[in-house]
Amino acid sequence: MNKVYAEKVIKIIENCQQINKCELDIRCDEPMYLHTTFKVGGPADCYIRPKGDNFPSFCASLLSRVKEEGIPFFILGGGANIVVSDSGIRGIVLDTGAWKGSVLTEEGLVIKSGTTVDEAVERAAALELGGLESFAGMPGTVGGAVFMNARCYDREISDILSWIEFIDFNSSESCVKRITADKTDFSYKRSPFQGKDNLIIAACFKLTCGNKERIFDEIKKYKQDRRDKGHYLFPCAGSAFKNNRNFGKPTGQIIDELGLKGFSSGGAQIALFHGNIVINTGNASASDIRTLMDETAEKVKKETGFILEPEIMFIGDW
Repeated sequence: MNKVYAEKVIKIIENCQQINKCELDIRCDEPMYLHTTFKVGGPADCYIRPKGDNFPSFCASLLSRVKEEGIPFFILGGGANIVVSDSGIRGIVLDTGAWKGSVLTEEGLVIKSGTTVDEAVERAAALELGGLESFAGMPGTVGGAVFMNARCYDREISDILSWIEFIDFNSSESCVKRITADKTDFSYKRSPFQGKDNLIIAACFKLTCGNKERIFDEIKKYKQDRRDKGHYLFPCAGSAFKNNRNFGKPTGQIIDELGLKGFSSGGAQIALFHGNIVINTGNASASDIRTLMDETAEKVKKETGFILEPEIMFIGDW
């Protein structure tokens, strides 16, 4: 991070702190492999993790200012579903992980965006509320799950969403807004927040009353199924490519039938236990992962004509 650039960012942060004081963890040249489930990624120019009740107002002020100054920013959830470039991320990385918690209201269970999915699942179960069980064991945060419209075991996050609060940085007034979750605005692995400068603050889930013991049994079942499928054996980001119903079969099956399990590039490998999971065998670089995915997509296209769409997002300076 060059000196002039760093001084500009620090000045913006100081000004925002004067208006909306927030406890901050600020680090320059922070290695992003420490913050992603793939365990790869170069340094972030400026990594910021705000904490405290002023999180929304501080972030609204900060990101409005950096956008005005033309400073790029990236909003980090749980670091799942992304591959950060070996060269890192220019500008600011805003880590939402300290903005967590939930409250039960008449409308539903309201969960802050930095809450991990597992924390949300456990909280709902403790309140004897069902509906989130199938997401148990999924890495990432609630904000990330809403942003990606996470899908597990034929259920989507949008199936149980009531409303979402967010900050829109394309608006002249960067304040917290609320929208009703309209199912028609969501689709397979897509939400209305993708491709926009939004920061999801909280989401309200419409859950159903249930038996606590049965709900926790369901949670254990889904977590065990993930373990049995090898999801936790190596650093990874879950499914590498999206499924497409027009292909007539899951992407993992297509890759498997082409004999590509075990196909590798450097330290990245298509898992021997699942055709649609790319793993870091221990020393993979971000470039290894991207190369492997590109080559896999090319082989599938050549053999079948199918064009695979990555589910993993490639972030940073490529």
